[in-house]
Amino acid sequence: QVQLVESGGGLVQAGGSLRLSCAGSGRTFSNCAMAWFRQAPGKEREFVAAIDWSAGNTRYADSVKGRFTISRDNAENTVYLQMNSLKPEETAVYYCAATVWINSTPRISGYDYWGQGTQVTVSS
Repeated sequence: QVQLVESGGGLVQAGGSLRLSCAGSGRTFSNCAMAWFRQAPGKEREFVAAIDWSAGNTRYADSVKGRFTISRDNAENTVYLQMNSLKPEETAVYYCAATVWINSTPRISGYDYWGQGTQVTVSS
């Protein structure tokens, strides 16, 4: 059974940092592009960041560029999201996703596997 399990969410003050982790199991994800999305209450799920299979290419939503960093450890089947200078409006459930393709995409429909999400709450 293929699973993605996120961890690292929590409550942080505005301007603070969190590091999210997403551990994959049930198959190797080393040849899969992976991504992070988020969904705030009452809003649609949106793209945050993605990384291709080799970690050679990354992409970010404009709103997080310069503050968030996506990385991966293929030996550990894990992808990370380092989030700095967090803002209250970034309170959301953060989801990890993986695609069977090697190159990433910002499209939700481009991903085949999803985690259950981890809550990030940024207080003002």
